[in-house]
Amino acid sequence: MQNGQERIALFIDGANLYATAKTLGFDIDYKRLLGEFRARGYLLRAYYYTALVEDQEYSSIRPLIDWLDYNGFTVVTKTAKEFTDSMGRRKVKGNMDIELAVDAMELAPRVDHIVLFSGDGDFRSLVEALQRKGVKVSVVSTVSVQPAMIADELRRQADEFIDLAHLSQRVGRDPSERAPRPQVGQDVPGFVRDRPRPARPVAPTSPVSGDDFADR
Repeated sequence: MQNGQERIALFIDGANLYATAKTLGFDIDYKRLLGEFRARGYLLRAYYYTALVEDQEYSSIRPLIDWLDYNGFTVVTKTAKEFTDSMGRRKVKGNMDIELAVDAMELAPRVDHIVLFSGDGDFRSLVEALQRKGVKVSVVSTVSVQPAMIADELRRQADEFIDLAHLSQRVGRDPSERAPRPQVGQDVPGFVRDRPRPARPVAPTSPVSGDDFADR
């Protein structure tokens, strides 16, 4: 690390970032994303959080998870819970706010700047706690759509708000590289149905859309 470089850590709420990018009409290129923030300082760690939905033969998000795991990201997962709501619709609940918050607080003494990729207002208290420890906190989401994808209280609490729409040219995938659109009935965005991992890394692809889910 060069003297004077800001120590940076990324904390990515996978489902939330996917939904935000999809709303803006582009796919995230995670290699470019790493490069963007490595150019801003010393990137100590990049965490990606997503839940696992078990017992399905194939998960279209699995190639992304495997690529991230092999290419500089720390992937944090847990098993999601499936249930049926009062209207008889299948829902998936896999909130990972606690895991993200614990990791961020543990890493806080080792970094100068945490970049949180989420618009979830529940993270406002985490941002405030990190700031009390002397850590600068930036939040990445968007207000370029209506309604905005970020809670107003989270945006106000952050030291810096970065609109994902303004990063799209630098961290977005080339349209020619986009994966084919999913068939009906494929996975919930931001969630993985677990299966054995391949022996070798595969090219990154974005999560695909599927059924609705709770607690995004």
